[in-house]
Amino acid sequence: MSAVKPSKRALLALTAVVLIGVLVNAFVPGLRLLVIVAQVVFVLLHGSQRYGWRATGVFIVAALVISNILENLSIATGFPFGHYHYTGGGKIFEVPWFIGPAYLATGYLAWVVATALLDDVRRNSPWLTTIGTPFIGAFAMTAWDLAFDPTNSTINHVWIWENGGGYFGVPLVNFLGWTLTVYLFMQVFALYLRNSGPLPAAQPDRTTTSDLQAVLLYAAMTIGYFVKLFNGEHVTVTDATGATWDTADIYETSVLLTIYGMVFIALLALLRIAQRHTTAASAPEVNARRAKPHPARQSAS
Repeated sequence: MSAVKPSKRALLALTAVVLIGVLVNAFVPGLRLLVIVAQVVFVLLHGSQRYGWRATGVFIVAALVISNILENLSIATGFPFGHYHYTGGGKIFEVPWFIGPAYLATGYLAWVVATALLDDVRRNSPWLTTIGTPFIGAFAMTAWDLAFDPTNSTINHVWIWENGGGYFGVPLVNFLGWTLTVYLFMQVFALYLRNSGPLPAAQPDRTTTSDLQAVLLYAAMTIGYFVKLFNGEHVTVTDATGATWDTADIYETSVLLTIYGMVFIALLALLRIAQRHTTAASAPEVNARRAKPHPARQSAS
């Protein structure tokens, strides 16, 4: 049996650390920032092995810069997310420092999910893949915000929606803004890969850089919502407009959207990964059958 490559071993260990961190944070609040840091390290290691350091740097810069610009723009003008403001300190202009890394970490997982569902973007990839993969990735990440936003704004008041909204105090325009923002930085990354990324023949080593690991981490982000549903306090909360909401309703709706949003998306991605693995495994046998001379043709010759 061949030894496990150090890079593969490190990535597997890091995946386990993030999974454990997500699970523990669901029961012991306060570890979220540490989990985000571990997720960012995963992005660096996974991304560098899959695309190289330069391309990974492009993704990081695009995610951090575009998300911060549009967040600050929305706080000042209401576009593209709506009118809101963050509470607490540690801000880059008007946005807390940890928001960028959260965009980066979750955005990368959503990107890999999108590549599993459609295809990865390589140099000279068709435009359908170059545009379609960021499009799917943007929706995969916005599915996270559907469960994430009401809990952190209306219940925890990490940020405040100044004009409220119909979705437990969150406005519709917020989710449209999320989709736009994520699509923009993923599209920048996709265009870079199409112009300067790895050649189509330079496929990543799936035993080292696994789609499966990223998809599992994406799915694991839903754990906390199930825990909150069963362990969270059921009280009434009030948004900035004075509208009242029952936290039990927020938690239950978040889980419902999680199941038919993130969990469903992850399941589709896992099925696509399994399908591709089965196809790749059967390819040598099919080629061997095609190459083997037919007995009747041998006798005729």
